[in-house]
Amino acid sequence: MSPSPESNVAVADPPAPEVGDLPGASPQGNALQLVLNTGAFLVCFAVFGSVSAMMPILKRRLGLDAMQVSVALAAPVLLGSLGRIPLGMLADRYGGRVVFSAVMLASIIPAALMERVGSYPALLACGLLVGVALASFSVGVGSVSRWYPPQRQGAALGIYGAGNVGQSLAAIGAPLLASALGYAWGFRAFALLTAVWLVVYALLARDAPVARPALRVVDYLRPLANPRGWALSFYYFLTFGGFVAMAVYLPTFLTDGFGLTPADAGRRTAGFVVLATLARPLGGWLADRAGGRRVLAFVFPATAVAAVLMALPGMAAFTVGALGMAAAIGLGNGAVFKLVPEEFPRAVGSVTGLVGAAGGLGGFFPPLVLGVVHRATGSFAAGFLLLALTSLGCLVVLASSRAAARA
Repeated sequence: MSPSPESNVAVADPPAPEVGDLPGASPQGNALQLVLNTGAFLVCFAVFGSVSAMMPILKRRLGLDAMQVSVALAAPVLLGSLGRIPLGMLADRYGGRVVFSAVMLASIIPAALMERVGSYPALLACGLLVGVALASFSVGVGSVSRWYPPQRQGAALGIYGAGNVGQSLAAIGAPLLASALGYAWGFRAFALLTAVWLVVYALLARDAPVARPALRVVDYLRPLANPRGWALSFYYFLTFGGFVAMAVYLPTFLTDGFGLTPADAGRRTAGFVVLATLARPLGGWLADRAGGRRVLAFVFPATAVAAVLMALPGMAAFTVGALGMAAAIGLGNGAVFKLVPEEFPRAVGSVTGLVGAAGGLGGFFPPLVLGVVHRATGSFAAGFLLLALTSLGCLVVLASSRAAARA
């Protein structure tokens, strides 16, 4: 396949180096550093997930309406989205060890404060700060990718992305802990878990021995002007954005729309998160072998079909659609982040920040849209149909880029 027209633009990133060109990469990679970074992302994502898991309880305690809940769920996603860009740049410049340690420390503070929230403004303020935990994703991508050769980065980054299971841990654990030990432990437990992993990470984590030249901010921003980066951002807007939106909104949706208890809704949400998380490394592995774009060519139409099923009435159609979407977007998440270090090997952190920010924003808007749609129509169906159309839009962009590459 011939290179795309964009590859000749001055802002394009240099070609992917061979394994020997990256001092930190070896044919085997570094399993310890992969585990440490995955664990760091997991505990951060658990802190982020505790807010949505506890939202049905917070809704009752604070007397919130559906729109207030939607805004409260979207608040941490906003900071978590935009924060990925500077965190990715900082990781490129200073390395993942220092930056990830700082992010975990910053995540503990709002997690500890959430148990004291007694008003809606306080909930929004603490929820916004919890977004730092979600922003952590771009730090680990740059760190992990430098330890692994190109032909193994898809699988390695897929495993790192499986830290999403922290959301499942919070979805199940937070309501159970709140019921068994008291409301505060729905948040306190994840602050303590993050503190423990911060100590382990600070003691054992290392950065790959890759030279980091003193670049200017404009040097980090230059790859962001490449159309290929924005296409990847659109794909991740759908796949990771869909994951975040479903993970944060499902507990509330299932309790309000289907009358489930918070514990039952948490278990079902955890099932969605686990399936999407398990599919992510598989998506990276398939992308290593078949190519990321081939995997995405399956993911986008599958996501559209799943979204249509979720728009139909009845729990059976919704469940089949939700499980199908979890599998599809999980595969898509793994495939997208195989393409990032492949196309931008010298600016993984900054491009990851851009793509990750788009994915986070993809999780920011759907809860708001669903809240508005439900208020206007009394149903969530139109929101899921919009998700199906977005997926088909991604398929059009993918087909166009492949056609341009063959030209």
